[in-house]
Amino acid sequence: GAPRISRGYLTEVLREVLKRNGLPPIRFHDLRHTCATILLSRNIHPKIVQEMLGHATISITLDTYSHFLPSMMRGAISAMEDLTDDGDAED
Repeated sequence: GAPRISRGYLTEVLREVLKRNGLPPIRFHDLRHTCATILLSRNIHPKIVQEMLGHATISITLDTYSHFLPSMMRGAISAMEDLTDDGDAED
């Protein structure tokens, strides 16, 4: 099979990429949080995200790895406005 890449090597590569681009250091594991948040904010079904992250239960994915973004709230408000919009321009 293909050669395995060590965790230490990946951590070092990430550290160097962040440093070269003037970004603050993060843990490699933080990328899982970012990945889950982006996918969920793009309306990817939580069960898909759960499978991608290899979680046994959906609660692990939603409780631990998803993070609230302001755009999520705007999307929810917009959806409710669409449901309650009766076509009138008046309030």
